[in-house]
Amino acid sequence: MRLIVGLGNPGAKYAGHRHNVGFMAVDRIAADHGFPPFRARFQGEISEGRLGEAKVALLKPGTFMNLSGQSVGEAARFFKLDPADIVVLHDEIDLAPGKLKTKTGGGHAGHNGLRSLHQHLGPDCARVRIGVGHPGHKDAVPGYVLHDFAKADADWLDNLLRGISDGAPALAAGDFAAFTNAVGLRTAAPRVERPQTPPRSSEMPEPAPDTRSALQRLADRFR
Repeated sequence: MRLIVGLGNPGAKYAGHRHNVGFMAVDRIAADHGFPPFRARFQGEISEGRLGEAKVALLKPGTFMNLSGQSVGEAARFFKLDPADIVVLHDEIDLAPGKLKTKTGGGHAGHNGLRSLHQHLGPDCARVRIGVGHPGHKDAVPGYVLHDFAKADADWLDNLLRGISDGAPALAAGDFAAFTNAVGLRTAAPRVERPQTPPRSSEMPEPAPDTRSALQRLADRFR
């Protein structure tokens, strides 16, 4: 079994925040793959279904970001899961908006949701780092992540969430390369065909030789 966790803060006032992109991703997976409605459990909301051949539980902790590990730890103990069976989707300020990377283990880099997970489960869960960009100064980070995505972000965000949903069966199977490829198919910029430029004068074809007779050339001048 695989536990896929989206990190965020519960409640309508936080729903559109950059910090809640993990919730957004899990909601898109549930909607696209026919999961049943989320129900209250494990100090959060959970929905169980299948992604490909894998049995999957989707979890949105309801403990607020700073205490996410309480909810995830409770679910992990109930399902008897090791950290290797858990994938966490979260916002990442050190990646450009729309970029995505997978990672297993590593530090929490000041992310309060990951910090809480480390306290309850250790650092060895797999992670999907969803880029939301950096405000430019560390003092501006809390206000930046606890703010709605800008309207200009709507297109890339929708493509990214769709890509995460497309790749969800691969993610559940532990095939992170196939997962990132699926995301890339949704998020790659369309190729723009460059118009062909006319050849430079040095590349112009040589004119064909004039094979007319002198009499023919004279006649052609007076036509």
